[in-house]
Parts: sequence; C-alpha cells; structure tokens
Amino acid sequence: MSAVDTAPAPPASLMPGDLMTRRQRVRLILVLGSLIAVGPLTIDMYLPALPSIVDNLDTTSAAVQLTLTGTLIGLALGQLLIGPLSDAVGRRTPLIAGTALHIVASVCCALAPNIAVLGALRVVQGLGAAAAAVIAMAVVRDLFSGSAFAQLLSRLLLVMGAAPILAPTLGSELLRWTQWRGVFAALAVFGVVLLLIAMLGLPETLPPLRRQRGGVLPTVRLYGSLLGDRAFVGLVLVAGLAMAALFAYVGGSSFVLQGQYGLDEQQFGLAFGAGAIGLIAATQGNVRLLRRWSPQRILVGALIVGSAASLVLLGLAATGTGGLPALLAALWVVLAAAGLALPNAPALALTRHGEAAGTASALLGAVQFGIGALAAPLVGVLGTGAVAMALVIAGGMAAALVVLFVVVRPGQLAVPEPVEAMAVAAH
Repeated sequence: MSAVDTAPAPPASLMPGDLMTRRQRVRLILVLGSLIAVGPLTIDMYLPALPSIVDNLDTTSAAVQLTLTGTLIGLALGQLLIGPLSDAVGRRTPLIAGTALHIVASVCCALAPNIAVLGALRVVQGLGAAAAAVIAMAVVRDLFSGSAFAQLLSRLLLVMGAAPILAPTLGSELLRWTQWRGVFAALAVFGVVLLLIAMLGLPETLPPLRRQRGGVLPTVRLYGSLLGDRAFVGLVLVAGLAMAALFAYVGGSSFVLQGQYGLDEQQFGLAFGAGAIGLIAATQGNVRLLRRWSPQRILVGALIVGSAASLVLLGLAATGTGGLPALLAALWVVLAAAGLALPNAPALALTRHGEAAGTASALLGAVQFGIGALAAPLVGVLGTGAVAMALVIAGGMAAALVVLFVVVRPGQLAVPEPVEAMAVAAH
C-alpha cells in the first residue's frame, strides 16, 4: 500500500483557506483589501472637491451632496442584487462585470456636463463599487470559517478603516494638479488596476455544487423572514442610524471645514483623516473590550456616549464656543462612539440568522447605505453649516439609542458564543 493510500484524510470541517500557505494568505489579503478599498475611495475621494463642483457646474451645495446620496443608493441596491447573484453564478463574473461598470461610470463622471448627469452616474458608480465589496466578503466566507474567518476580516477592517482616511487626502493632493474631473479619472485608473487584479489574482471560490438554485422567489422569502424578526430589524436600524450620523459628517464636513472655517483642500484632508483615526481606533479597541464586556453593553455605552457628545457638538456649533478645535474634539468623540456601535450592532444582528448570514449581511449593508443616503443631502437641505451637520449627527445617534431600547431591548438578547468573533469581523 502506498504512502498516499495510508495518509489520513483531511478533517471534514477543513476549509479551502486552511490549506493556503502564509504567502498565499498574504496575497489574498492584498487582493481582497484592494477590492474593499474601492467603496470608500469612490465615496470619499472627491469630498475635498465638493465646493469647487458647486462653482464649476453652477449648482447648489445641496444638489452636489445628492451626488453622494446617489453613490450610497447604488451601493445599497448593489448589495441586495449582487449578493444573491454571486451565490447563484459564482464570484468572478459579477466581480468582473461590476468592476467594468465602475470604470465606465468613473470615466463618464469625469465628462459629466451638469449636476443631474453627475448624480445619475454616481448611482451607477455605486452599483459597480458594490460588486467589489460584496464579492470580497463572500470570498472570505467561501474560504474560511471560525476563528480564521474572524482573523482575516479583522485585518481587512484595517483596510476598511484606512481607506476613508486616505481617500480625501489623496483627493486633496490630486487637486493640487488637476480639477475635480481628474479625481474621477483617477478612480477609473484604479478600477482598471482592480480589474486586472481580479482577473489575474482571484480564482473562482464558489464551486458549482455549492451554488444556490431556485430563482428569485426563495430569496424574497428569505428577506421576508428576516424582516419578521423584531430584534434583527431593530439592530439593523440601529446600525443604519449610526451610519447616518457618520455620513452626515462625510457629506457635510467639506462645506463646514472649508466653507465655514476656511481650511484649504489639503488641511481638510488632514482634519478628515484625524476624525477617521478615532473611528479606526475604536473599531480595533472593540476587540479588547469584548474580552471583558458583552457586545450589548458596549453598544449601549457607545450610543449613550455618542448621543451625549453629539448634543455637545450641536451646542458648540450653535454658539461657536471653542472654535474649530472644540468642534473637532466633539466630532472625534462622536466618530469613536460610532466606531464602537458599528461593529457590535451588525454582529448581534447576524448571529441571530447564521443559516442565512449572506442574505442577512446584504440586507444589513443595504439598510446602512440606504439610511446614509438620506442623511447626506439632509445636511445640505438644512443649510450645509456646522449647525446643520451637527443636527443630523445628533438626530442619528439619538434615534439609534431610542430604537435600541424601544425595539431591540438589549437586555432580552441571547448572545450565541461566536458573537465575539463576529463583532471583530463586522463593520
């Protein structure tokens, strides 16, 4: 009998990713990190250029903020559509098609003649970006499970956190050499690089035997069952309202910091990055906090602190007390609180439906970006100043706290054992 015949069979629970070498895992992290980065770059890279777009296209700040809303709507719809599609046909085809769509939309954005066309193209651009984000998460689920799954996603969280910091800074540096249209040209170039990476560096990870069959109706029924779970819906709303506070900051900060406080494009990039550092520090610190406290307690504490800090922010914005330093300090506390709420609310929600984690994750992402899409233009409608931005931020955080206690009732939640690992992974 040969050595091959006598070799022990691999454990039944072994995942494909467990057979990868360290070098292969590092390459996978780089590829998936590139995919995940496309969403934040698409959302944030043009933020320093928003005031100049107002002037160049002879429009209003509220109309320009609707272009951000268009991106978020595209990302929300894309997650609902691409998630189930990739479960049915595999990962590579939707990824390649979505990335190609993102490239075409980016080129067209650079050539947009007016704000209406730009807004419509940003929806298409968001749809394309959604493919990269959804497929990256799906690939991790295909290859890993358990602690390996959480460890890989915790590393990707660093990319998800760093990309929003780098995006406005990269945008502001590009604006030294080009106008706002050049930012979209750069996104198109990044899309081409991403397409090559996807085609050459990411094989199909969902074999035909594991693909979903049965058409649209089972998917609709599954979404219906998720919406019938009161606590799940409440947690999704909590995550969405916390995201709304975050996108109120994203959508309004360039007008507040540049228009009201006189920062130039490069200074804005630095100030925006400082706030994002607080968000990242909180998401990474969440791992340590989970060793001592339950995710429910962390979520409750984060929303209480975030609501209080947002009310302080509103008071500072209304009175001008402390000037820009005080405003940025209050914003930093709010963003840090959001950084704690955003991993734990999704983790608690997803652990309730482990049998449908992919669909539940798509619904969660769609609601987060959908509510965020409403928050960004609301700042513009209210006036684009510091008070308007602070009012929407405070409203989002306070509403999240109310939903948590009235709908979710955190004291009644049962937490399965893997929730700690999922809270590391969810964001």
